[in-house]
Amino acid sequence: MALPVRGTRLLALAHHQPARVLTNHELATMVDTSDDWVRSRVGVVSRRIAGPDESVADMSTGAAAKAVARAGVDAAEVDLVVVATCTAVDRMPSVAAVVARRLGLPSPAVFDVNAACAGFCYALSTADLAIRGGAGRTALVIGADKMSDFLDWQDRSTCVIFGDGAGAAVLTAGTADGGTAADAVGPVVWGSRPERGGAITLGSPSPTGPPALFRQEGGTVYRWAITELAPLARSACARAGVAVEDLAAVVTHQANVRIIESLARQIGATNAVVARDLVESGNTSAASVPMALSKLLERGEVPSGAPVLLLGFGAGLSYAAQVVRCP
Repeated sequence: MALPVRGTRLLALAHHQPARVLTNHELATMVDTSDDWVRSRVGVVSRRIAGPDESVADMSTGAAAKAVARAGVDAAEVDLVVVATCTAVDRMPSVAAVVARRLGLPSPAVFDVNAACAGFCYALSTADLAIRGGAGRTALVIGADKMSDFLDWQDRSTCVIFGDGAGAAVLTAGTADGGTAADAVGPVVWGSRPERGGAITLGSPSPTGPPALFRQEGGTVYRWAITELAPLARSACARAGVAVEDLAAVVTHQANVRIIESLARQIGATNAVVARDLVESGNTSAASVPMALSKLLERGEVPSGAPVLLLGFGAGLSYAAQVVRCP
């Protein structure tokens, strides 16, 4: 049994998106909307849509393979795989088990997490706690969703928002004598507002009826996000011992550009880069936080070792916030 460790750190991030780009102008030929309408209300300009034969497991594997390669770890070192998703079609085996098989990982613990758009932050925190408790040393954490399978393409209030994709991170144990608080994934601040959980739903499909479709009370979600989440994000900074003005970036769930900008202002991270991957990728649910951070790192907008606030939120109404140091 491995001994508990003082902290964990990120080794690498990567992402995968489908090839097909669906612009607002093309959407306007499918549903009663326009580029101006979508930009002004949501902030999305384009999104990626997976093909009928491209599954959540396919996208997860694409992101995971790149993350493992960037981390420079051997497959045998990965002893935990956690996938956050709410759109996997198959009930079992888990997406995590499929990814592990495809990557040739010999014997990791595998399971999926469903916390919808907060899923990646839940999965990252669960892996962090498992490593700190000595249950493993190296974890592969993935957020992936194929929202296009569950959208009503005649409902302009929802179909214009979403895209498909996956993001992955490799997390490893810090050394007991060499690690510092600055190396660690910070403590999570998480929870939910279950009494309002019905504001976002995706039901089970009927064998004889129509497919299950995503529904949300947009106004309820918007008001909750802009009134309750910023104090929780600041609390995560305080628990990590990082002043908000020292944050290098703020990466929230990419739900709506107005929510993103409102949260950034309320948090007070005046020196931080604010991720807006929503503009080119849409809302990718559990993939949105790791994908947005991966792109910031690829573009060199956040330096290695810099503190970044992650804030996921979504159905349930669930939330999770933590500060991480960039690889």
